[in-house]
Amino acid sequence: MAPPEQASRAIVIEAGLRPEHRALAAEGYWQAFARKLCYPLGPKHKAIAFFDRVIQPDHAISALSPNGDFLGAAGFKSPAGSFIGGSFRDLAAVYGTLGAAWRGGLVSCLERDCEAGTLLMDGIFVAPEARGCGVGTALLHAILRHAEATGLTRVRLDVIDTNPRARALYEREGFIAQREQALGLLAPVFGFSSATEMVRALPR
Repeated sequence: MAPPEQASRAIVIEAGLRPEHRALAAEGYWQAFARKLCYPLGPKHKAIAFFDRVIQPDHAISALSPNGDFLGAAGFKSPAGSFIGGSFRDLAAVYGTLGAAWRGGLVSCLERDCEAGTLLMDGIFVAPEARGCGVGTALLHAILRHAEATGLTRVRLDVIDTNPRARALYEREGFIAQREQALGLLAPVFGFSSATEMVRALPR
């Protein structure tokens, strides 16, 4: 694990996810994205069990308090894997074979492929007690630094139409909307109607 970086007086940014924070990260991911994942991956206790099973700690950046309390994390995807990935076998272990079959089909609708030279974000989430303290912005900045340090030229993410606050943050940080993808008949299933792809170019 890389040495921690002091991001501010109250937030420490650290590469990876500590083992003792794995369960907290699984619950935090659910809290942040339950609205769009409640149907394909709910109920809550099973979704959290699935996340806890499939999390890849090396595809995350953590935010901690100075005394090591978990404040949140940013996940990302690369050709080597993703923060929240998993296989049919992982789904079946939690939901059973039949449950895995239809859930896998729905989850695949949200999958996004990596592109050469691009870091694909896999969600930012902040612990409830740490919201409004700049943790999300600190994590976003850490993602940008990580992508630049690894020689990538762009960071890409998707933001859903029901999360205007997140879109406003990304726009302030230099992300530019590229295209919008409508869910059509699947909108009631995921709880949002469209997702906008946003990209920020990095210095070369």
